[in-house]
Amino acid sequence: MARTLNSNEIQKILPHRHPFLLVDRIDDYEPGISATGTKCVTVNEPFFAGHFPEEHVMPGVLIVEALAQVGAIALLSLPENQGKLAFFGGIRKCRFRKKVVPGDVLSMQCDIIEMRGSVGIGKAVAKVDGKVACQAELTFAVG
Repeated sequence: MARTLNSNEIQKILPHRHPFLLVDRIDDYEPGISATGTKCVTVNEPFFAGHFPEEHVMPGVLIVEALAQVGAIALLSLPENQGKLAFFGGIRKCRFRKKVVPGDVLSMQCDIIEMRGSVGIGKAVAKVDGKVACQAELTFAVG
């Protein structure tokens, strides 16, 4: 059975708030193992005012941040990590393969592939309509 989180439940785990909370829903998660989430991209996103006014494209750095927030749910949903923060430790092998534009539904998954103490590595992928938009290895430091 899928474990889901709505936006109010996400905010009980993540410290992010508007306009920087970039996950609308967690579709499933297994604490310490993985999480999948969704971001419904609308033209009303504040970043579209400047990126780019003539052709709206979601900034790649925000796609990576959204992926990191999904990965943080996997890590911070562990009982021993309750109330802690997940900081970015690094980004490796990041590739952008498709533009993300208003109207897209960004489906994101982050699998935690390694843990060493409070440091974890996640393999993350964001897709639109089943096509990869971004993939990366993300390093988290829980503290």
